[in-house]
Amino acid sequence: MAKQGDKIVNGRTGQTMIFLETGKETNGTLLETESFNPKSDMREPIHIHPKQESGARVISGKLHFLVNGKEEVISAGERITIAAGAAHCFWNEDDEVAHSVQYFTPALHIDEFFESFFALANDGKLSEKGMPPFLQLPLMGLKHRNEIRVTSPPWVIQLLTYYLLAPVCYLLGYRAGYRSEK
Repeated sequence: MAKQGDKIVNGRTGQTMIFLETGKETNGTLLETESFNPKSDMREPIHIHPKQESGARVISGKLHFLVNGKEEVISAGERITIAAGAAHCFWNEDDEVAHSVQYFTPALHIDEFFESFFALANDGKLSEKGMPPFLQLPLMGLKHRNEIRVTSPPWVIQLLTYYLLAPVCYLLGYRAGYRSEK
């Protein structure tokens, strides 16, 4: 479980995330991270946080956000707030590393998702589209269904698939939380 000061790196995108405040330290009200995003052609999948507001304050550089189909460029000194349930993703397509402070409220267990997701990236286990392995996904999807969901296929299809596959995934040794094999 992440704690204040912990740092994780996503080997796929180069993003570095430092936990400034976690749900444990804020009684579940806030997760705040410092994020460094180098230029990358790799984008995260379009997703929603169904029960969390999220946002970012850019300190230096620029971040590109796609929110509900509309692209916004957030520069140093600017901020963005993303409502719970809004489909979005973000990336840096500029040469300068984008430095930002990002937040999620309430925190729920999004920190645990980031730890697993970055570990999968570092072990080279994410697909070309940035998705976890097929048999890892149902367990992560169920555990973090209140924190994060991809937008396609529809949620009811994802949920049904996750419930049907979860027992098989457990039997094959997969777990909802992933730790690096390296």
